Amino acid sequence: MNVTIVHVRVKPEHIVEFVEATRLNHEASVREPGNRRFDVLQSADEPTHFVLYEAYASDADALAHKQTTHYLRWREAVAGWMAEPRVGVPFVGLLPPV
Repeated sequence: MNVTIVHVRVKPEHIVEFVEATRLNHEASVREPGNRRFDVLQSADEPTHFVLYEAYASDADALAHKQTTHYLRWREAVAGWMAEPRVGVPFVGLLPPV
């Protein structure tokens, strides 16, 4: 399983818009055939810090996600709302097995 944990820091004045754009991306992403999880988390202590937990069945599924209309729309929409570039950390999912 291909897992990416993405850290996003959003400008405070754009939190509401970021959450809405990310909700739309989440709703479409979880319908992708290879998607296993797409969690959106917000830090309880630092509300401008978000974590996206993205799990796909294969590397090909994860790559296909980055070509979808909803992902490209999200990426363009949120670019100016970020306080710093987002950081994606790749992992290999071991358990539970796919």
